[in-house]
Amino acid sequence: MTLRPIQSGDASCTHWAGLPRPAPLWAGRPRPAPAAMAGGGAGPTLGGVLLRSLSILLLATLAAAEPLAPVETPEQHAARIQWWRDAKFGVFVCWGPCSLAEGEIGWSRNGPRPGLNPPHAGGGVPLEVYDNLYKQFNPTKFDPDAWARMIRDAGAKYIIFLVKHHDGFCLWDTALTDYKVTNAGYGRDVCRQIADACHANGVKLIWYYSPPDWHHPDYLTDHHERYIEYLHGQIRELLTRYGKVDGLWFDGLQGNAGTWDTPRLFKMIYELQPDIVVNNRAGVAGDYDTPEQEIGRYQIDRAWESCITMSTGWSYVGARAPVKPLKECLQILIRCAAGGGNLALDTGPLPDGTIDPRCVVNYQQMGEWLRRYGETIYATTGGPYMTADWGGATRQGDRIWLHILKWPGDKLELPALGRKIVSSRALTGGTAVVEQTDDTLAVSLPAADRDATDTIVELRVEGLAADIPTLSTLTRGALTVGRPCSASSTWSPDYDARKAFDGDPNTRWGGEPGSRSGWLEVDLGEVRTVGRVAILEAPWNRVQKFELQYLDGEQWKTFHEGTQIRDLDLSFPPVTARRFRLNVLAANEVPTIWEVVLYPPKP
Repeated sequence: MTLRPIQSGDASCTHWAGLPRPAPLWAGRPRPAPAAMAGGGAGPTLGGVLLRSLSILLLATLAAAEPLAPVETPEQHAARIQWWRDAKFGVFVCWGPCSLAEGEIGWSRNGPRPGLNPPHAGGGVPLEVYDNLYKQFNPTKFDPDAWARMIRDAGAKYIIFLVKHHDGFCLWDTALTDYKVTNAGYGRDVCRQIADACHANGVKLIWYYSPPDWHHPDYLTDHHERYIEYLHGQIRELLTRYGKVDGLWFDGLQGNAGTWDTPRLFKMIYELQPDIVVNNRAGVAGDYDTPEQEIGRYQIDRAWESCITMSTGWSYVGARAPVKPLKECLQILIRCAAGGGNLALDTGPLPDGTIDPRCVVNYQQMGEWLRRYGETIYATTGGPYMTADWGGATRQGDRIWLHILKWPGDKLELPALGRKIVSSRALTGGTAVVEQTDDTLAVSLPAADRDATDTIVELRVEGLAADIPTLSTLTRGALTVGRPCSASSTWSPDYDARKAFDGDPNTRWGGEPGSRSGWLEVDLGEVRTVGRVAILEAPWNRVQKFELQYLDGEQWKTFHEGTQIRDLDLSFPPVTARRFRLNVLAANEVPTIWEVVLYPPKP
């Protein structure tokens, strides 16, 4: 994640800003270097700029040519990360001296940010104050065993613990810099204590390390090669001093494989910890994707994990910052599992080493829920139904669990499974009525028996549930699929308007490079009455203002206005017309939409 200050409608939810999806690990493709890399740094000479640019270009070229370790088949890769996919739930922890100032970690530091545009913060905690907070950092109430027990009792299977963020401060006794916790008021190796506590309590250990380092004097300067050696040396320390390390979570910002010399780095990583799992933010695709502050899209062919804050900051930003209610936390976890992914739910400990009591209560109650219904989450696969407004499904063996988070009416109607249902029951109480025809699966339950958080209905089917093809409710009753359409502009032929009206939520339209507005238009072929629309934009969430329109004669008339779209399912008073338009009035990046579907009014 970029771990930027979180704002309403933050659109940074994946590490790729471009339109194409990432390549798999074994493709070994670096991402393009940002334009800012060519001219960044702390005032280098022209010759230094050219030398550094050529060096980074050479490293990126080598990264593209050199296969990443380990060399493994897709089957071996799947086996290596299976424990992680089965875990489903982890706790993300961002902590450091910044908690003393109640400012966002790294991003509240008012200092240079090499490689970014703009290259300076322009606000926040003054640099000389931020960089000296560590001298006051003395978390006397830090109890790593209590942390590990809380994580275990929450039902989470792993911790992602921040050891160094973009501000460069290290929470272990590194031999490579004096800017570290053992030189702080506290004076003890935090990583040692975290590792020992996790190992003792059966919690898998993942280090979160930021390759960018705004504090290091060589970072993105004429001497960047010295910083690469520093980075590699620190990763070696983290993987050789603390016993078994189960994962590395990088946060590379705009850097690419050449920026970090990733092929050599990964070779060392897998030599030191052969079974380790690594994310997708070191310039290559890694083992899994990391949508940020958003629930990932339904994707069961490649692993993913949503990293989401429980409060409004990644690190501690004060007692007045609100905390998500338990229901929201549970539904985020359920939607992640139903979509085929994991959830890393963040908390930022206080300066004294304790965890916000409100977060502790949420984690405890999530654990209680998982002890009752964990079989519907752990070691499951998402589907066969794609996640939608109503909820989603998980499956394992011959069982499918419908997680109904929002009832659309008296009953939930889904596409038929194409498989005989042997039995059904409501795990959360009451008696569910399940009826399947050739086309439809209908589920009903008295309103009094529906669970306010998640009504879980278990279906036992003939054969393996994993063999059932993915089913979508998106196109049921749709008026728009395959209809003639157009757009104001297009990123490329692979992202033209047809991708937003093809009924496939895995293809999308993108506006032309540099655009911040645009429209999509569809012709229904004849005059039809419309009363509902579904628009899929997540996890990009770039739209800030939009309107829905219909053509009346020669004039476009607006019948709905909104701000963010995300994943929208909207019913409205019936509108009768032939041509309809989604008009994006403002976006914070190039607008991109996965699908726009119009439906007749609900009966």
